[in-house]
Amino acid sequence: MEKTDDRADAARCVTAVSAGPPARRGRTRPTGVRPWWVGAALTAAAGGAAAVLGPAGTRWLEHPAVEAWRTVCLAITVQALPFLLLGTALSGAINAFVPAGLFTRVLPKRPALAVPVAGAAGAVLPGCECASVPVASSLIRRGVPPAAAFAFLLSAPAVNPVVLTATAVAFPGNPAMVAARLLASLGTAAVMGWLWLWLGKEEWLRPLLRHRHTGHRPGHSRRTEFLLGFRHDFLHAGGFLVVGAMAAATFNVTVPGAVLDTFSGSPWLSVLFLAGLAVLLAVCSEADAFVAASLTGFSPTARLAFLVVGPMVDLKLIALQAGTFGRAFAWRFCTATTVVAVAASVLTGGALW
Repeated sequence: MEKTDDRADAARCVTAVSAGPPARRGRTRPTGVRPWWVGAALTAAAGGAAAVLGPAGTRWLEHPAVEAWRTVCLAITVQALPFLLLGTALSGAINAFVPAGLFTRVLPKRPALAVPVAGAAGAVLPGCECASVPVASSLIRRGVPPAAAFAFLLSAPAVNPVVLTATAVAFPGNPAMVAARLLASLGTAAVMGWLWLWLGKEEWLRPLLRHRHTGHRPGHSRRTEFLLGFRHDFLHAGGFLVVGAMAAATFNVTVPGAVLDTFSGSPWLSVLFLAGLAVLLAVCSEADAFVAASLTGFSPTARLAFLVVGPMVDLKLIALQAGTFGRAFAWRFCTATTVVAVAASVLTGGALW
């Protein structure tokens, strides 16, 4: 009899814990706020990951390759995190504070003309490619044509003043590299925007993006709407950023440096190789010029392809775009962007060198 009572008490305790604290009368959970147990599960998962990756006494964690993997993964994440914060904060501010019709009034009415204008506007946002994805998503939800938003997404991390200044510092006495990066990046952004106008289908985008809202919603304070949007975008994009960083770190550790020497001798293979290397390395656009400058065995055109492709298509960007816009969009858009960026790099490099 006592055992039966003990089991009943235990069952009631488990039920009470699972149910959580009693709901207050007249209050409901705000839309978009996860239940308490989701946060607890995420905390437990983070703790378990930290225990696995941390010095738990296991020998294999002390292997130099594993330590190098952890260092590269952490470096990519920490390098991109401030710009992801900037982008998600800017996205939340656009949704909560900027009037809904501002962007449609500023951009030309014709989408074909709005594409190059949006691409040129990317020069005024000093951010990384991680910041441009949530901003582009916010612009689409505010009624900006997707083609213009995608042109901005591609150009912003490649032609802003911080990136161009870093390129000039990394290639001293070679202003042609700065000009080539600017021209090839703007050209790629404009062509991709026009391609979306011609071939793009909105059903490739996630339903959340297809159903656009017009800014501040009744019943929400602007501060609350900003905080909810910022939290949702940052947690959502941050997870995909970590996935991309892990994939890039795996490539850095597993591919030997001797592979670089194999491809540097061929003009065409070197361009394709550095374009693929830019996708896999996932270096932040503020730092990729210094990586390109260190690849002295490759031609200027091949290094230009590295600089143009990297800020537009890399592993963490593919993950971010898939999480934000949907996988149907990501694989089509990233593949086409890579082809256009390589072609723009070859044409620009052939004209300047």
